[in-house]
Amino acid sequence: MQELLNRAEILLDEYSLLRSGTIALGALLASWIAEVVICRSLAAAASKTRTDLDDKLIATLRRPIFLSVLFYGLSWALEPLELSSRAISAIHSSLMTGAVLIWAGVSFRISALVLEALSSKAGSHSILQQRTVPLFSMFLKGLSFGLAVYFIFLAWDIDVTAWLASAGIIGLAVGFAAQDTLANLFAGIFIIADAPYKIDDFIVLDDGTRGRVTRIGIRSTRVLTLDDVEITIPNSVIGGSMIINEAGGPSLKQRVAVAVDAAYGADVDLVRSVLLSCTTNVVGICNKPEPTTRFRAFGASGLAFELLVYVEDPSDRDKILDVLHERVYKAFNKANLEIPFSKHDLYLKETPNSASQSVE
Repeated sequence: MQELLNRAEILLDEYSLLRSGTIALGALLASWIAEVVICRSLAAAASKTRTDLDDKLIATLRRPIFLSVLFYGLSWALEPLELSSRAISAIHSSLMTGAVLIWAGVSFRISALVLEALSSKAGSHSILQQRTVPLFSMFLKGLSFGLAVYFIFLAWDIDVTAWLASAGIIGLAVGFAAQDTLANLFAGIFIIADAPYKIDDFIVLDDGTRGRVTRIGIRSTRVLTLDDVEITIPNSVIGGSMIINEAGGPSLKQRVAVAVDAAYGADVDLVRSVLLSCTTNVVGICNKPEPTTRFRAFGASGLAFELLVYVEDPSDRDKILDVLHERVYKAFNKANLEIPFSKHDLYLKETPNSASQSVE
């Protein structure tokens, strides 16, 4: 009798293994069918659109659909096996964790594809543009990561309430300990969203430092000066300062001025002609708008003029000013135009007796 019972148990074990293996094979077949059917139907619908975004999304979803159906079938195949409830629960949790991680990675890729497609077609006044893509990408990735952690906790039957309370306390402690870092972080977010300047723009800081923006990060902005020195500025400092963007406006062109005085009695028309002649064949000066002159004021020592020109690139401003100053000085000397300097005459009404005797 005992031998018959042993044989029956062996037959039951073999039957359970056979049934479990059949379910696993069926799950593999079902996952392949689901992948083919769903992806083909989606591909047929995507063929009617003009964009390639849907094609990229379908290619991204193929493998996750296959693995999700397969994991579900494998979880179902565990039921015929005579395993302990603890072992079955651990295997179920592992399979669910794998599925959550797979779909978290898919959400990362899908969000990147969608943001790239939307930003490439966004208008100039849209909040979603190329410069704001990193901001939205960081937010979506953080949201996907948080949801993935939440579902993994649920898969392993972990109480989320206690973890959320601990995270809140830790967040407050970190917030107080890293106030400057958080200030730079939020300032960087506002700079990326508001875009007061962009990469390759020439900006002037409050202290007169001028340079080209080479990188805009979440924590800091890097500026390369004309001395080839890179300066790292915390975003909180820039966010609270007045920044002059020399490359802002409708075009990259920038107007520069050369101020010069001519002595009283000089021919105004001659001064204008001499100033305009100094702009001939200077590399970097725009022809449109044309160079012009302004008679600004009657100065204390002479007539105040300005030579106004537009430069193609703000990085060439100092070099062009150097050329123009040299040409103006030489042209004034050649045309016998005097550049006056400040003169003061001192008249003595009376002097002390000792000073008068010394003079005598």
